[in-house]
Amino acid sequence: MDTHAADRHDLIRVHGARENNLKDISIEIPKRRLTVFTGVSGSGKSSLVFDTVAAESQRLINETYSAFVQGFMPTLARPEVDVLDGLTTAIIVDQSRLGADPRSTVGTVTDANAMLRILFSRLAEPHVGPPGAYSFNVASVSASGGITVDRGADKSRTEKVTFSRTGGMCVHCEGRGTVSDIDLTQLYDDSKSLNEGALTIPGYTMDGWYGRIYRGCGFFDPDKPIAKFTKKERHALLYQEPTKIKVEGINLTYEGLVPKIQKSMLSKDVDSLQPHIRAFVLRATTTGTCPDCAGTRLSPAVRASKIDGVSIADACAKEIRDLAEWVRKLRDPSVAPLLTALQHALDSFTEIGLGYLSLDRPSGTLSGGEAQRVKMIRHLGSSLTDVTYVFDEPTVGLHPHDIQRMNDLLLRLRDKGNTVLVVEHKPETIAIADHVVDLGPGAGTAGGTVCFEGTVAGLRAGGTLTGRHLDDRAAVKETFREPSGALEIRGARAHNLRDVDVDIPLGVLCVVTGVAGSGKSSLVHGSIHSDEGVVSVDQTAIRGSRRSNPATYTGLLDPVRKAFAKANGVKPALFSANSEGACPNCNGAGVVYTDLGMMAGISTTCEECEGRRYDASVLVHRLGGRNIAEVLALPVAEALEFFGAGEARTPAAHKILARLADVGLGYLTLGQPLTTLSGGERQRLKLAVHMADKGGVFVLDEPTSGLHLADVEQLLALLDRLVDAGKSVIVVEHHQAVMAHADWIIDLGPGAGHDGGRVVFEGTPAELVAARSTVTGEHLAAYVGA
Repeated sequence: MDTHAADRHDLIRVHGARENNLKDISIEIPKRRLTVFTGVSGSGKSSLVFDTVAAESQRLINETYSAFVQGFMPTLARPEVDVLDGLTTAIIVDQSRLGADPRSTVGTVTDANAMLRILFSRLAEPHVGPPGAYSFNVASVSASGGITVDRGADKSRTEKVTFSRTGGMCVHCEGRGTVSDIDLTQLYDDSKSLNEGALTIPGYTMDGWYGRIYRGCGFFDPDKPIAKFTKKERHALLYQEPTKIKVEGINLTYEGLVPKIQKSMLSKDVDSLQPHIRAFVLRATTTGTCPDCAGTRLSPAVRASKIDGVSIADACAKEIRDLAEWVRKLRDPSVAPLLTALQHALDSFTEIGLGYLSLDRPSGTLSGGEAQRVKMIRHLGSSLTDVTYVFDEPTVGLHPHDIQRMNDLLLRLRDKGNTVLVVEHKPETIAIADHVVDLGPGAGTAGGTVCFEGTVAGLRAGGTLTGRHLDDRAAVKETFREPSGALEIRGARAHNLRDVDVDIPLGVLCVVTGVAGSGKSSLVHGSIHSDEGVVSVDQTAIRGSRRSNPATYTGLLDPVRKAFAKANGVKPALFSANSEGACPNCNGAGVVYTDLGMMAGISTTCEECEGRRYDASVLVHRLGGRNIAEVLALPVAEALEFFGAGEARTPAAHKILARLADVGLGYLTLGQPLTTLSGGERQRLKLAVHMADKGGVFVLDEPTSGLHLADVEQLLALLDRLVDAGKSVIVVEHHQAVMAHADWIIDLGPGAGHDGGRVVFEGTPAELVAARSTVTGEHLAAYVGA
């Protein structure tokens, strides 16, 4: 029987893909199957899956909208590829953190809050108002005034109109749940006058605009010490409402320091601020729970409006699995469809292993793995089929116990008739693949080719780097280091911790583990603060523009610029693509961006500098036979040799490069934009920067995320070197190889949420394997083959 013409399109064909480091590769991906892409970090997996297949699918979908709508959408350039055939709609579920806005919670991100608000507006007593009245993001507003009604033929009359809107926002904390008090002594030195530099706020100098404003506002004398200000002058400096003033013929707005700082610094998420501003905010403010709403963010009227004795604040504070049980007991025909939808949304949380969260949990506090699973929730119940789902390491942040559940979800999506593409390193997930594509053989310029395509059994027998390491098992160490001291934690109660008392040994490699949601991050980040002596390295995105690269981020470019300047007798600023040495045509970006209105904007390599970013006159200057553009095009490993000996010998640069090579980033080119790095690469770049810090305690959050099985050994060797150098290393980790390598393990559990928050084991990995008393112990014993 002949196959119907429509059934012949069962492959996604990629021919001649050259995006980033891909070397003209061609592959065929089967549709309606689960395909896993493996390979060492930096081998080109994301370039193929996200930047080629998914990006082209999204671009083609965007082009189906009208030109008017396209004008409001992000413009995507066509990927570097010759042929892309058989694409279906791509839905990307990546690891980018959810917005860290202080008003964003798990409930607002997943629409569960919206449904709860409708439910309470219909059933709660006493009735407060429409759904918006139960929202902590809506303020209560009332206004009245006259409007002129035109009756035609010069007849008009004025009518009085009143308007009011009821919101649920707590007026004291403005819906944030926390209030910040400012320590005024950190804002200024009152023994000095403003002109003498009394202000100690970052960026507030008397040389720039602020100086002009304070000198020209006329509210106080800038030469008078602040300690001698009158009450009125002090109020003007600190609390003045926005007031229009004229300075040097320019209309400006003057505002007191306190409201200005609250708007520009305190209203933002602390972690998103630049390091020097963050240090100032932590120094100058004390943040506590709002005394009026007790952290619920809601007004008294909303907190008093209840269904069966439960207010919306109580409902959002419950763990989601408990909330689901409460919703299940509600019976009211008038809201039956709403209850069904809400029930389904809440059950999806439990199903995906996030039943331990509560809806009022700030979204910025979720880990990368949790954020990715929260995004998965809306796809679980979707009726769409024949869609391509693209996942970026969905098992990140998952305990071996939870990986099985994630695998079941991926298979369920496939069994509905979808194509599932997964970038993954964990052998447990590679094992369930219908089709495997292994990229490599190395990273960066040494990668970008297809080493293997086929089944999992074929990969095992294929002899590629991934195939050889697929069945790797680490042995538990024979000897364990003796601790040099202990970090005592007493009565830890953050999130779900239950008065935890634990001693974290110092001078050794200590691993904190436990199932997802058991309280590991709460214990480590909530009780060990990043102060003097403690260096915390997490997975948050590095904030940098497309002009930032490893050389600028690590501070490597400073000694390099000085070395070039010294060798050539010119000034260092010439060797900065963001300063005097920039190509005048592209302003040092290397590419010229052309905005085509509603069409996709295009970036073309700059014709003047050919993508080198520097002016031709700068490239004449050489160091060790290379110009600055050629040096920035070097991978770290080659640059290490270049700056290590000969004419280009630069000890300061060599030291930074050695740290980058230590953390396994030898393949990164010095000038690669930071925006193109993966999550694992970002964290290791941060680790390289922090290794120079004077801190004695290093806290690492899942350093194996994004690491290939072969790279884990290198990471363990690095952790050993840190400990042997006299540092204490505390690692929050699920990877069994890291657990087996530890000197001491602290296991939290036994479950997640209110079933966790207790220390269920403390001791060496050998004792944990022998006891098998916890879920972690069982998985570790199975892993080491005990």
